[in-house]
Amino acid sequence: MRLSCVIVAGPPVRYVNAENINYILSIKKNLIGAVKSNLEVALSKEDRAKGNFIKISQVKLNPGDLKEVYIRSVNQTVLICKDVFTNKVNAEGELYLICTNLTKTYQFIISTYQKRWGIEDYHKSLKNNASLEKSPTRSPQTQKTHFFASLCAYIKLERLKINEKLNHFALKGKLYIKAIQTAFRELQLLKNKNQIIFA
Repeated sequence: MRLSCVIVAGPPVRYVNAENINYILSIKKNLIGAVKSNLEVALSKEDRAKGNFIKISQVKLNPGDLKEVYIRSVNQTVLICKDVFTNKVNAEGELYLICTNLTKTYQFIISTYQKRWGIEDYHKSLKNNASLEKSPTRSPQTQKTHFFASLCAYIKLERLKINEKLNHFALKGKLYIKAIQTAFRELQLLKNKNQIIFA
C-alpha cells in the first residue's frame, strides 16, 4: 500500500505534536513536520521503557544525519533530522524535522518540507490579494460563492503573474497605482469643469 505524505505548514513555522502524528498515522498517511527543540525523545526502546527522555536539541545531529527515535505518546518510531539555515538577517538558525516514513532520506525530508512555502504563498495571496478574508457574507451559499470568486481571482492573478513576470503583490500594487492615477485625472477634469462654470 502506498502511503502519501502530509506536510504540516503554517506561518512562519507550525510545529507538530504527538496528537498530530497519531492522527496522521491513524489515517494511513505519513507526516513531515517541524518540532520544537525542547521536544523530548528516547533514543532506544529500553530508554523509552525506563522513561529516559532527552530534549531533541541534546541529540547529536549534524545536517545530513537521520536518527530513529521514540516520542512520548507515539507508538511507532520516527526519523529526526536537523536543518541549519541562514535567515534574511544573516543569522544562523536550526530547524528540527520529523518524518514518520522510516524509508526516506535526509534530502527527501528537507526538500519535501521546503515545498510547503508554495502553500504559504498560496494562502497569503488568497487572503490578501483575492480578498478571501473580507467576505461580508452570512449564509452558507453566499460564503461558498465568495470563496469560489476568490479562487477565480487567484487563478487570474496566477495567469497575470506568468505573463507580466510580477508576483501577486506587485500586480496588485500596479493596479492600485493605475486606479489612483485615473481617479486623480478625473478629479482634475471635474475641478477644471467646475472652475469654468462658476467663473
